[in-house]
This record gives sequence, structure tokens and C-alpha cells, in this order.
Amino acid sequence: MANSTITPETNGVRYGLYTSVGMMIYFVAASFFNLTERIEFSFLNGLILAVGVCFAIARFKRSRDGRMAYLAGFGTGIITALIASVAFGFFFILYAGVINPGIMDGLQAQDLFGYDLSVTIAFLAIILQGAMSGMIVSLIAMQYFKSPDHQPMTGME
Repeated sequence: MANSTITPETNGVRYGLYTSVGMMIYFVAASFFNLTERIEFSFLNGLILAVGVCFAIARFKRSRDGRMAYLAGFGTGIITALIASVAFGFFFILYAGVINPGIMDGLQAQDLFGYDLSVTIAFLAIILQGAMSGMIVSLIAMQYFKSPDHQPMTGME
């Protein structure tokens, strides 16, 4: 029987918070090993985000007895990515502003006109990167998780 208490929104918020905790733990571990200055290690947060989105969609599908609407699954993935990105962004503001203010020295990015990367701009970049990559991951994941009624018709050769 389908669990009607689990909606794309509640499921997305729950898994978004779980995912953000994973991203926070990775970020703190990376900062202890001074890996935050190397941009290639920041993309592992994208991998954590992708895993969280896939888990959220899989749980939502299980709660619907293996059948879910495409847009409900897609929405679950987007909400998960957005919540995870916003929560991680706020954590970054706390971490870079209070816990370890020196971290911004290693993350400074200057453009040709000399503008420095501020914590606020980093926060907005985290949200934008997380939301966009979460949407793309959700689109790809839904190709795997979509319900049987979205499968191509057979016998029409």
C-alpha cells in the first residue's frame, strides 16, 4: 500500500538535510587536511549531492509501491538539491565567518578588476551550483527511476 504521508516536498526536505550534513562533514574534513584551496576536491560535494538526490528519488518511489509520476520524482530531486545547497551555504557562512575566517584567504578569487570573492558571493555560488547540478542529476536519475507507465510501448515494430 502506498504511503500517502510522504510527498515530494517532505521527502526532498528530509533527504536535502541528510545530504547537507554529508556535505558539511566532507567540507570540515577537507578543511582539516587543507584541501579546500584545491578546486578539484570541491566537486566531491557534487557527488555527495548526486547520491542524496538518487536516494531521495528511490525512497519516494518505494513509498509509492514502485510507481511514481515523473514530475513528482523530478521535483523530489530538485527539492533535495535545493535544500541541501541552501543548508550547506548557510553552514559555509557560519564556517567562513565565525569558525575559520582564514579559509577565505585560500578561496580568494580575483577577477581582472580586483574584486575579491566574499562569503555572500560564495553562498550564492553554492546555491546556484547545487541547484543546477541537482536538476541535471534529477533528470538523469529519473531515466532510471521512472515508473513502468513511462516506458516505451513494446510490440510496435
